[in-house]
Amino acid sequence: MHLEVAFVFYYYILAIIIIAIDQWTKWLIVKNMELGESIPVIENFLYITSHRNRGAAWGILQGQMWFFYIITVIVIVGIIYYMSKAAKGKWFLGVSLALMLGGAIGNFIDRVFRKEVVDFVNTYIFGYDFPIFNVADSALVVGVAFLMIQMLLEEREAKKEKAHGENQSHRK
Repeated sequence: MHLEVAFVFYYYILAIIIIAIDQWTKWLIVKNMELGESIPVIENFLYITSHRNRGAAWGILQGQMWFFYIITVIVIVGIIYYMSKAAKGKWFLGVSLALMLGGAIGNFIDRVFRKEVVDFVNTYIFGYDFPIFNVADSALVVGVAFLMIQMLLEEREAKKEKAHGENQSHRK
């Protein structure tokens, strides 16, 4: 029992680390770069570009702050609840939820205090100018990807158990 509680505690620590890195990098961008300024890191692939977003991914729903406040609070409460109930003994699930929690809170902080999200990672992938993003966005995407992997693994395990159970019942 105590080990399970300890793991959940570590998931919250991971979320706090994500939030801290996210807020620190955004602070560096706001303090040291002009809006729209871009610094090449790897020419034609990766740039640090000072950008602001008042919407969601790809700039959708611009200016709908109350919508984002409500949805984000619901998501954060849901993640915390799910982390406390389902992540015990499932470290991969716990990590995925911690990444999503950190990312959600990181962008929520921006929306509450700045009324916009600070983005700065600007990539060109196969010539496509991918929408500019930040550490919180990255944590959310990786967390969702990990959650999908966890779900696939659990589904495969359930199928194996079902097949094993059916084989056992046929032998009786």
